[in-house]
Amino acid sequence: MFSTENFWPALMLTIFAGLSTGIGSLIAFTSKKTNPKFLSISLGFSAGVMIYVSFIEIFPKALKSISHLYTPGPATWITTISFFAGIFIIGLIDKFIPDMDNPHEVRGVEKMDQRISVENYAKLKKTGIFMALAIGIHNFPEGLATFISALNDPALGFTIAVAIAIHNIPEGISVSVPIYYATGSKKKAFIWSFLSGIAEPIGAIIGYLILLPFMNDMILGIIFAMVAGIMVFISLDELLPAAEEYGEHHLAIYGLIVGMVVMALSLLILM
Repeated sequence: MFSTENFWPALMLTIFAGLSTGIGSLIAFTSKKTNPKFLSISLGFSAGVMIYVSFIEIFPKALKSISHLYTPGPATWITTISFFAGIFIIGLIDKFIPDMDNPHEVRGVEKMDQRISVENYAKLKKTGIFMALAIGIHNFPEGLATFISALNDPALGFTIAVAIAIHNIPEGISVSVPIYYATGSKKKAFIWSFLSGIAEPIGAIIGYLILLPFMNDMILGIIFAMVAGIMVFISLDELLPAAEEYGEHHLAIYGLIVGMVVMALSLLILM
């Protein structure tokens, strides 16, 4: 069941995760070149944390919650279907975002050093704005995942918030680079990056207000299973491809494994 006493800590964690896109903007404005190896390992690490916690912590929590109402067989079926429903929903969101504006298309800081013709300025600005809108749409379910996890377990919510924050940093760069180069305004680039990130706490609050009146063990279990599915999809469809785009395949995998190990150790310590 939701714990209202954790509302503000959960909201702060969600805001922290969402507004880390602003860190990406600052990196874009102050760095001459992206550190591809560091980003590759960091994104892989984030994917490892999210995949591990989804299967080892969140999915079992969902099953346990639903098992309060059903026998093991039906409870497992409901949890599994809910897990794949989460994947389907985030996949559907991803499908209806045009490829050229998809947040998977990560841009490095060094791309700001490329000379752009005058006729491409408007196109660049449009690309950056659509990038911000696309990332904002993606961030709605991410915000809900962070918020609900933190409401139920602040320690788990903190871990998820950090993992999502890591992957939001390059998204901030992706928004800022085209808008800054098209307009020459750091302020405009930062504002659009900020707006794409603020979608996470907005999505969390909207989801909370809609779901709170109907909350029980069944709904909570379904939500947790869907959150697990959403996080697995984000890891496989966004984080790992971005990690490999920035660096070598093995760096991304090493980061993923380290993320799993760190997550496993943290859960063992907290037992």
